[in-house]
Amino acid sequence: MADRTVHTRWDGGMRAVTQVGDFEVVVDEPETAGGTDTGPQPTDLLLVSVSSCFALALAFVARKRGVDLLGLDVTAIGRYEGLKFCEISLSISSDSPRSVVEDLLPEAQRVCYVSNTLQRQPELTVEVT
Repeated sequence: MADRTVHTRWDGGMRAVTQVGDFEVVVDEPETAGGTDTGPQPTDLLLVSVSSCFALALAFVARKRGVDLLGLDVTAIGRYEGLKFCEISLSISSDSPRSVVEDLLPEAQRVCYVSNTLQRQPELTVEVT
């Protein structure tokens, strides 16, 4: 799979705009943190990444197995500890029987890029150009 690249520009205050392919994503901090609350904060986007990737992984596995997945909701909760999340938990609900969803979980965990990335903690390199 090819590397992915996004580009973010600071837009003043505590707001940034990121170009992601053909899309722009606005990120801002709440007013209590000096922002203008015009977009989700960065940690919210991390939770969005985890929950949406896991939902798509479950749907992918279900389709691959020929399983009809009846409705699916994935909620991600991040628990702060200082300047980081110390835990991210997912809650999954579906109109499909619990046993059907539980049977999909191991393979969905295997193919979810975001949760795999978090579990392996990739090296972050930063350079000024």
